[in-house]
Formats: sequence, structure tokens, C-alpha cells
Amino acid sequence: MQTHAQPAPASPPAAAGAAGYTQTRSFSTIAMIELWERFGYYGMQALIVYFLVQRLGFDDSRANLVWSACAALIYVSPAIGGWIGDKVLGTRRCMQIGAMILSLGYALMAVPTQNTWFIFSALGVVVVGNGLFKPNTANMVRKIYEGDDSKIDSAFTLYYMAVNVGSTVSMLATPWIKDYVNANYGDGLGWHAAFAVCSVGLIIGLLNLGFARRTIAHIGSNPDQLPVRIDKLLMVLGAGVLMVGASAVILQYQSIARAFVYIAGFVVLGIFIHLIRTSQANERAGLIAALVLTLQTVFFFIFYQQMSTSLSLFALRNVDLDFNLFGAHLFTWSPAQFQALNAIWIMLLSPVLAGIYSVAGRSGRDLSIAAKFALGFAMVAVGFFVYGIAGQFAVGGKTSSWVMIIGYGCYSLGELLVSGLGLAMIARYVPARMGGFMMGAYFVAVGISQYLGGVVANLASVPRDMVDPVQTLPIYTSLFNKLGIGAIACTLIALAALPLMRKLTRTHHSHG
Repeated sequence: MQTHAQPAPASPPAAAGAAGYTQTRSFSTIAMIELWERFGYYGMQALIVYFLVQRLGFDDSRANLVWSACAALIYVSPAIGGWIGDKVLGTRRCMQIGAMILSLGYALMAVPTQNTWFIFSALGVVVVGNGLFKPNTANMVRKIYEGDDSKIDSAFTLYYMAVNVGSTVSMLATPWIKDYVNANYGDGLGWHAAFAVCSVGLIIGLLNLGFARRTIAHIGSNPDQLPVRIDKLLMVLGAGVLMVGASAVILQYQSIARAFVYIAGFVVLGIFIHLIRTSQANERAGLIAALVLTLQTVFFFIFYQQMSTSLSLFALRNVDLDFNLFGAHLFTWSPAQFQALNAIWIMLLSPVLAGIYSVAGRSGRDLSIAAKFALGFAMVAVGFFVYGIAGQFAVGGKTSSWVMIIGYGCYSLGELLVSGLGLAMIARYVPARMGGFMMGAYFVAVGISQYLGGVVANLASVPRDMVDPVQTLPIYTSLFNKLGIGAIACTLIALAALPLMRKLTRTHHSHG
């Protein structure tokens, strides 16, 4: 068991009290805009690979890599957005501007065109908006609860649940909207109607943020306390336009995408190492701990990316879409809706884990984040073996829809233990003065692994002329069994790193 020293009182809660708003009200405002942002993002993610394959005519390999490169850009861009929030425009201000840009990006996706440059440019707008929104929203949560380890773990777990409330609704709704509009108003329009709904979600989130803005008016970085500098705002927006064009080029040319992702990884790793070398002793221990856990997170998100790539296409080709129980038909899902299982499980499990963390924190018996990571990888392994073994019981190349529920349940518990605590890990171990940048660096690591996840998914790339489920099934189950073995290896590595993590954590707290 890992226990933590009692932290010093933090100033943000006191500021909240002075403003007349509790931590809970401030947190609720942030969680709500995050909910609507994730509504838009996951509504788009549920359809994007299918859109590339079925509407634009991409083969599996190109669709996987285009989306994985886009996901990488979406997660790499916060490295810059976090710094802009810390030093240029302000954390709170960047969160709001990012949400506005995201609503524009999804609106552009709603334009009924098959021009790849236009689609890729729209995705570029989403990249820019996410870069400003994601790290600064997470940093706002950090500022509310800074200084209390057990509350940080609990808050970020509930924050993660808010993410999945939005994503559950959108991942169930957008595939249905797509099918309904296609069936009644012409094939093709449904895709864009579904993307339009993603934009509407962001607009609702922005309206809610406007009504509740006073609850977070006291939270932010130093630039938030000053009037906005128009020259700086124009400079950021101009750079954003350039980033949109660069993103479109990167998505169009796979070799450029690969080079960009790897270079970004080396640059951030270099900066990480430089900060470790030049920091004080207590900061150095925390940064090394954060680096170790971030590297583990890279491996986790390789598994995570399968949800929108190989698992998504597996549901399209090799899963019985009917849910039956004791011979009675309950309901039928479209392939894209199976991705919502992840979010549903997250919502069910998040309050349970948050309660466990709080009780364990009060009693001084809380597991360390490193131990939670190891347990998370073990659960991911179980989930992928469920998919792999299910192939042995398939009928006509189709596995039961219930298999997806079981596999996603194991996988989602693993996700909560690893990804759900990734942001809490940064909040716990990284000095406040570099919080925005390190939130961004964490997302860069996630972005790299998203792209690598697409590369791994292509191990199960199905040729266009192969349409028989009996032929495609072993291609997918072979990949899932290999991923299960890989997750076991990650579990063993995480367990081996526990002694080092205990030492680093003790050093970090003894000097804190």
C-alpha cells in the first residue's frame, strides 16, 4: 500500500470561498462544458472511420492511419495550447475560445461534400480548437483542487465520468441520426447531419458556460486577471489558421504524418529531460515519476485507439448486431453504437472508484497511482482476450453482441485505472508553475500512441474484396489475442516499476 504525506493547504479553495462559490459549483461548471465538448468529439469519432471507408471509399489501412494521425494531432496540439493558456491568453480564456473553434470545426464537417481537402481542413479546425480547450480545461480542475491528493484523484475520476456522459449520448445518437437521415432524405446526407449535431452540442455547452461564468471567474492563470490583449489574440488565431492548413497536409500525406508525430514526441521528451535536469530535488523526483507514468500511458493508448479502428471495424463485419436474451430479441444496434459501451461502463464504474479512492484516502490506505496503472493493464489484457476467445464460439463468422459488453467492461475498468488517473498524475507530481505545459506534454504522449495504435490496427486490415465474415474473423481475433499478450507485458513492467515509483513519491512529498 502507498500512503501520501498530508499536503499543505492550497490557495485556490480559499479563493473560491472568497468569491462565494464552492469547489463543487466551480467544478460542476467545468465538468459541464467538458461534457458537451466530449459530446461533439465522440459523436464525430463514432462515425469517422466508417465515413472514410463507406462514404469516401478509403481502404481499411488508409482510414485507420488518417484517423489515427488526426487523433495524434488532436492530442499533440494541447502541448502548445497549454503554454498559450499559462503565458499568453489565460487558462479560462483559452478554454472558452477553444470551445468556439471546435463548434466551427464540427459545423464545417456538416457541409455535404466528399472533397478530402475540405474534410481534412475541417478536421484541422477541430485540432486547433482541441489544442486550446483540452489542456486548459483540465488545468482549471487542477487549480480548483490543488493540494489535496485524495480529492484530486476523486475529482478527476468524476471529471472523467462527465466526459463519458456526453460521449455515451452522442455515440448512441449520431449513428442513429446518420441512418435515419440517409434512409429518409438521401444516402450521404445523414453523415453530415450527424456531424452538425456535434456542433450544436458545443453551442449548448458555450451557452451554459456563459450563464455560469461567475462560478469560475476567480480561477485561471495570470493572463486571465488582465484585459485581453487584442494583438496577442490575433497572433494566436493567425497561428491557428496556419495550423489548420498544416493539419490538412499532414492528413493527406501519410509519410508527413508519421514524421510529424515522431518529431513531436522527441521534442517533448527532450524538454521533459531538460526540466528534470534543471529542477530542484523535490521537483525532479515528481517529474521523473510523471515521466515514468506518462510512458506507461503511451502503451495504454495504443490499446485505446483500437476502439475507433480495429474494434470498430470488427463490429461492422464480425458481430451479430442483435441483442437477444433467452431467445427473446431485445434490440438491435448499428456497428458504430458499440463504441458507446465504453462510455456506459465508465459512467457505471466511475462513482464506485471515486468513492473507493475517497475512503482509502481518508484511512491512509490508498493504492499508489503506479499500482492502479498495473491493475489497469491487467484488466485491459482480460478484455482483449475476451474478444479473441469469442472467435471460437462464433456462428457463421459472427460473435455475440454480449461479447462486446463483457470485453468493453473489462477494458473500461482498465481505462479508468490508467487514463482516468493520467491527468490526476500530472496534477499530483508536476509543479504548479509548469502545470499547463505538462498537461500538454501528457497529451502529446497520448497523441503519439494514438498514431501507433492505428499502425497496430492495420495488422488487422481487411482487403476490400474479402467480405465473408468467416474469412475476416481470424484476422481480428489474432490481433486481439496479441494485444492481450501485450497488455500482460505492460502489467509486468508496471509492477516492476513500483519500487522506483515508491521511492520517487517519498522524495517528492518529503521536499514538498
